[in-house]
Amino acid sequence: MPQHTRPRPICGHCDGFPTVTITTGQTTPTGQRQTITAHCPACRGTGHTSTPARVHTRIGA
Repeated sequence: MPQHTRPRPICGHCDGFPTVTITTGQTTPTGQRQTITAHCPACRGTGHTSTPARVHTRIGA
């Protein structure tokens, strides 16, 4: 029988979109837009949290 793995909770800071590309407004000598890549600092670019969601609900309660 296959073993079922539980899905990891999605990061609440980036909602599962951990890496984005941002244009700087400048163009390269070839005419392409110059971009930079930014990663979510909370999940370190994975899109998932390392702790289950229920642990977060107990904090401060």
